[in-house]
Amino acid sequence: MNEETTIPRKRYDEAFKRSAIQHWRDSGKSVAQVARELGVNLSTLHQWKKSCDPEGSAATTGVRTVAELEAENRQLRREVVRLVQQRDILKKTLGILSAPPESALNGSEP
Repeated sequence: MNEETTIPRKRYDEAFKRSAIQHWRDSGKSVAQVARELGVNLSTLHQWKKSCDPEGSAATTGVRTVAELEAENRQLRREVVRLVQQRDILKKTLGILSAPPESALNGSEP
């Protein structure tokens, strides 16, 4: 009886696939070199590129739309306002806590 041993297929998550594709783009190395470094098949890397980035989509190239940038800008401006208010409250609190009590003699005789 001849039993075949099957090697389980490795499964990679989307983050790893995107990272591998980004490394391939940014490194300037050939796809074969990157595939060897990562321990994946050359054709697998090509398949990941097709499936993760079929048309150079904005999500994988890092390009953001004007609407996305404007929304982020609005959110960051709101956060700055909130942080400035928190800072001002903390400054006032520190001033109140560090002021000597009015009933203290401050070392002087009445």
